[in-house]
Amino acid sequence: MFVEKIWNPLRKRGASFLPWKALIAAAILLLLAPRSASGQFGLDPCCAIISAGLKSISGLLSNVVARPLSAMQQIRQQTADFERQVVYPVAAINNARQLSGQLEAQLQRMSSVYRLPLGSASLPAPQQFERSLLSRDPEAVEQVSQSYAALYGTVMAPADAPQPIRDLVDMSDAVAQAALKKALELDALADIELAAAQQIGAQIQNASPGSAPILEAQAAAWVVRANAYTQSAIAELVRIRSIDLANAGAQLKFSARDLNTLDNSASQTLQRGVR
Repeated sequence: MFVEKIWNPLRKRGASFLPWKALIAAAILLLLAPRSASGQFGLDPCCAIISAGLKSISGLLSNVVARPLSAMQQIRQQTADFERQVVYPVAAINNARQLSGQLEAQLQRMSSVYRLPLGSASLPAPQQFERSLLSRDPEAVEQVSQSYAALYGTVMAPADAPQPIRDLVDMSDAVAQAALKKALELDALADIELAAAQQIGAQIQNASPGSAPILEAQAAAWVVRANAYTQSAIAELVRIRSIDLANAGAQLKFSARDLNTLDNSASQTLQRGVR
C-alpha cells in the first residue's frame, strides 16, 4: 500500500517523465518498500530487484545519456579547434600585433617630422604673425586679427577710397583672416587625432581577439571624424578661391564703370569744345 501511494501520482504523469527518471523513481520505491522475509536460501528478493534496477539505470545512463554528452563534447572541441586554428589563429594574431608595433613606431617618427619648426620670417611683425599661425594652439585664434592688422593694415578711411573699394578690401581681409584661423584650428585638431591614433595603436598591440572589433570601431570613428576635418579644410579653400574670383569680378566691374565715366566725361568735354 505504501508503494502504491507513492507510485500512483508518478504514474498519472505518463509520458512527461523521461525513462531514466522513471527508473530512478522505481529504485527509490523499492528502497522504501517494506522488506519481506528471506527466501529459502537466505536471499532477499528486494536485493535482486534493486540490483536489476541499478543495472538498468547504469545501462540507461551509459547508452542514452553518455553518448549524447560525448557527441556534444566532441562538437564543442571541434568548434574550439576551428576558432583557434581558423577564426583566431595565434600566429596571425601575433603577426598582427607585431605589425601594429611597427606601424606605431613609424607613426611616432612621422609625428616628430610633422612637428618640425617651419618659421621663416625675419622681421618683428611677420615673426609675431607667423608664431601665432604656427602655434597649433586654438587659444591663439584671438591674436590672428591683431597680428594681421599690424602686418597688412586695416581698411582705409572713407576719405582715402570710395566705399565700394573699402567694402572689397574689408571682405578680402575677413576671408583671409577666417582661413588663417581655420588653419590654426585644424592644426590643433590634427594633433588630437594623432594622439588618439597612437593611443589606439598601443591598445591594439595588447588587445585580445574579443576586444579587437571594439578598437576597430573606435579607429573607424576617428577616421570619419578626420575626414570631416578634411572636408572643412577643403571648404575653407573653396571659400578663399571664391573670394578671389569675386574680387577679380569686382575689379572688372569697377574698371568698366570707371571707363564708362571717363567716356561720358570725354564726350561732354568734346561737345563743349565744339560749341
